[in-house]
Amino acid sequence: MELLSQTIICGILLGGMYALIAIGMTLIMGVMNIVNLAHGALVMVGMYVTYVCAQEFGVDPYLGMFVAMLVLFFLGCLIQKFMINRLVEVESILPENQVLLTVGIMLVLTEGIRLIFKSDYRSVVTSYSSDTLYFSGMAISVPMLTGFFIAMLFTFLLHLFLTRTDLGKSIRATAQDRDAAVYMGINASKITMITFGLGAALAAAGGSLLLPLFYLWPDIGHLFTAKSFIITILGGLGSTGGAIVGGLILGIAESLGATYISMGYKDVVGLVIFLLVLLFLPGGVRSLVKRWQA
Repeated sequence: MELLSQTIICGILLGGMYALIAIGMTLIMGVMNIVNLAHGALVMVGMYVTYVCAQEFGVDPYLGMFVAMLVLFFLGCLIQKFMINRLVEVESILPENQVLLTVGIMLVLTEGIRLIFKSDYRSVVTSYSSDTLYFSGMAISVPMLTGFFIAMLFTFLLHLFLTRTDLGKSIRATAQDRDAAVYMGINASKITMITFGLGAALAAAGGSLLLPLFYLWPDIGHLFTAKSFIITILGGLGSTGGAIVGGLILGIAESLGATYISMGYKDVVGLVIFLLVLLFLPGGVRSLVKRWQA
């Protein structure tokens, strides 16, 4: 029973950090209506920024995270304004061109990082990397616990930003009805640029929180793109609250799979859940809640 409880708790802690990454993708999808397949690459770039801050300047990863968020915010704004927006403004024969562009961005970012840092596996070791808290016979990783609470804090602050500020309300309005928002005087181009930058910053934050727990290499972005997409589908497209639920479900599922099946099949468990949701619950958890309320 202790093993099961510890496995579930670890899954919840890990899922909270996954959710923060996926919220960035969900935010972009909700406002821009595109699937950003470069999202995992943005996570990876943010992790490398935090890694450089830690290795070269001795900055703690949790402080280097803010540097990574700032860098990725401006990088996201530039990508949206000078690349994605050029396709959005042009009526293309293939609407999928926007998605193909994000694939190209992902490849450029991945190979650019590989050119600079090679394909070596890297990690950040801190004085608290191996610290553990013991509670009722369970051992909880301090970096995992810290990362979870920081992720939940960012999520709460994002909720306040979207519901209490004029800019946040403009983002929500653009996501709900872009044309109506434009008629109300909202600069939709500026909002989409800020949203993409904000999504990239959240991706960097989530990646930085996971840096003490994961090895770092250029192709790790593909893994986070898959996880973000799974969580987004689980929680329902465009739903930040659903992304939290989806992240927790994925984290618990991976933790249970690693404990009771095999560590090597941890990621496969998430993909199986993804396929089952697509087949039997395509609207995600949010559609299930709506059915229950009806």
